[in-house]
Amino acid sequence: MDIIIRAMKADDWNAVQHIYLEGIATGNATFQTSAPAWSDWDKGHLSICRLVAEADGEIVGWAALSPVSSRCVYRGVAEVSIYVSDKRRGVGVGAALMGELIKTSEKEGIWTLQSGVFPENRRSLALQRKYDFREVGCRKRLGQLNGVWRDVLLLERRSSKL
Repeated sequence: MDIIIRAMKADDWNAVQHIYLEGIATGNATFQTSAPAWSDWDKGHLSICRLVAEADGEIVGWAALSPVSSRCVYRGVAEVSIYVSDKRRGVGVGAALMGELIKTSEKEGIWTLQSGVFPENRRSLALQRKYDFREVGCRKRLGQLNGVWRDVLLLERRSSKL
């Protein structure tokens, strides 16, 4: 299977939203319980480094960055989101997205990528560790998802260009 990574366009939203909903349904990807409208998602993510993965003419994954703060000192720090279609997990889509996201983010001046991951999300943890993210802590009982308190592992990756 050939995976093509390209910039996300607004008209990719239906496919991106569907994949996001598949991730939400796992119960281990996010505290979100529904996918937002395009306009809300668009406002919450950086305009740079929005990627989709295509295989066999279909969008099978996406990646994007969110700002962690509006303060200028954090302009080079962003939170990673990567989601892969149920049908294509475990075949390299996430790795292709992560590799391109790192390369693109560094070109755009991002020096730290960070993420918050449920400990149960083993695939996400393995992917991030493969790309030199390091665990910096665990926020115990950070929030509730469907009435259950969840821990969140904090991971970060510093640019090799520092």
